[in-house]
Amino acid sequence: MSSPSPISNAPIRVAALYRFATFDDPAALREPLLAACRKNHIRGTLLLAREGINGTIAGSHDGIARVLDHIRLLPGCEQIEVKFSGAVEMPFHRMKVRLKREIVTMGQGDLDPAHNAGTYVDPQDWNGLIADPDTIVIDTRNDYEVAIGTFARAIDPKTPSFRDFPDWFRTERERLLGEGKQPKVAMFCTGGIRCEKSTAFLRAEGVEEVFHLNGGILKYLETVPEEQSMWRGECFVFDQRVSVGHGLALGSYGLCFACRRPVSADDMASPLYEEGVSCPACYEERTDEQRAAYRERQKQEELAAVAGRAHVGAVLPSHASKDDDDD
Repeated sequence: MSSPSPISNAPIRVAALYRFATFDDPAALREPLLAACRKNHIRGTLLLAREGINGTIAGSHDGIARVLDHIRLLPGCEQIEVKFSGAVEMPFHRMKVRLKREIVTMGQGDLDPAHNAGTYVDPQDWNGLIADPDTIVIDTRNDYEVAIGTFARAIDPKTPSFRDFPDWFRTERERLLGEGKQPKVAMFCTGGIRCEKSTAFLRAEGVEEVFHLNGGILKYLETVPEEQSMWRGECFVFDQRVSVGHGLALGSYGLCFACRRPVSADDMASPLYEEGVSCPACYEERTDEQRAAYRERQKQEELAAVAGRAHVGAVLPSHASKDDDDD
């Protein structure tokens, strides 16, 4: 993907969006939405489910604006959450609108986050909530995300996937909440979507005082001054930036294109790291045959770059599905 650029200067506008809403017939919404995207030369991926919409799209400023106008006319999407960034080149090869069972996969049936999520807490009020010793703070993200940064006092569930969160909570519930009056539970994620679903899950499990960070970590890093921040490290993001810090400044991590985990400078110095092929975290997870295939793909990527063209190859197996875990 191309490097990010300030929105005002970039020819390509990138819009990451989601909304929990009630779509009685998401299949009926698919073709008109896909047509609107194609008419305006938009590329990316949008997911539709009975619980709402989620995805990232890119195109011209006017084209993105017209597609967002279309999306805001969908049921319950008037106030859809959209995060904008810029790119010098188009970061996606094609446009897909996919029908899914869930827009972020938890596998817990009809939780209805649109109406039963926890209490929103704005970034400027978040520090006070999580500094309270009577508040349990839970990071709802995956283990490889938490590894490069999280909030002070946050519990790391060490879950490889968001699908694992319900089992983790049910196993740890007694230890976390104890007996008698339940403590407050504050949860957070990258951009907000997993927070809303996980708080709806806890409420369905009978936990009453549940809170989540409005706008997620990204909104917190964007708005809370570093000198007041309780964030430690960097925040993994599911795009070409890989990680960001305070003020959404570009982070220091690269990406292993074999397993989609973040890699540090130390990881890149390891003999187990080979660009596009392996990193210390995934080397033992792959076979020699798989690494040979990745190596060939990397060679084709490099040849395409020299020739000034995009290489569109098969999607590599990833550590986490973007459809399931992206915020």
